[in-house]
Amino acid sequence: MKITKISPAVKTAGRYNVFVDEEFSFSLDESQLVKLGLRNGQEFSAEELAELKSESDFGKNYIRAVDLISRRLRSEREIRDYAFRKQWTKENTARVIERLRERGYLNDAKFAESFVRSRANLRNFSRRKMELELMKKGISKNIIGEILSESDEFDESAALQKLIAKKRTHYTDERKLIAYLMRQGFSYDDIKSNLK
Repeated sequence: MKITKISPAVKTAGRYNVFVDEEFSFSLDESQLVKLGLRNGQEFSAEELAELKSESDFGKNYIRAVDLISRRLRSEREIRDYAFRKQWTKENTARVIERLRERGYLNDAKFAESFVRSRANLRNFSRRKMELELMKKGISKNIIGEILSESDEFDESAALQKLIAKKRTHYTDERKLIAYLMRQGFSYDDIKSNLK
């Protein structure tokens, strides 16, 4: 098998289509193309072609993961879940996650900090609800405990007071308001002391 043509991809800037024996075979980004040293007329075996196609998939998957993270920080579990939905190979998923970690794009502690900061400012979350949300995102209990104890932005008491002020007019029966607040993860004692 021989590379017969390498040309810039029409739809994706920075990617190059590689044709083997006059037929499109795979595409690579510019850095992969240079790193692998591919050129017209180069020959290789079926195993080497399979490796190149795997490298192509890795490049595409990595760019998709970076695109996701560029929109908002993600936890490692979110990237793994995305990879599973998109049916990436286990090998490529592991490589993408490793590369994201190396470059500092994937860090569960930074994700948890950002998550707590945004929820503390936008929503009136209880500590328990914050912990549950972070656990759903795959953050370890150690990281969650550390982030919540160190965060200057997360104030459960202030969140409870804001939520009471916001919801008090919606509930004519105080017991229903208490039940609602408990479902939001606040403790009964804290609710009672703030309702006075």
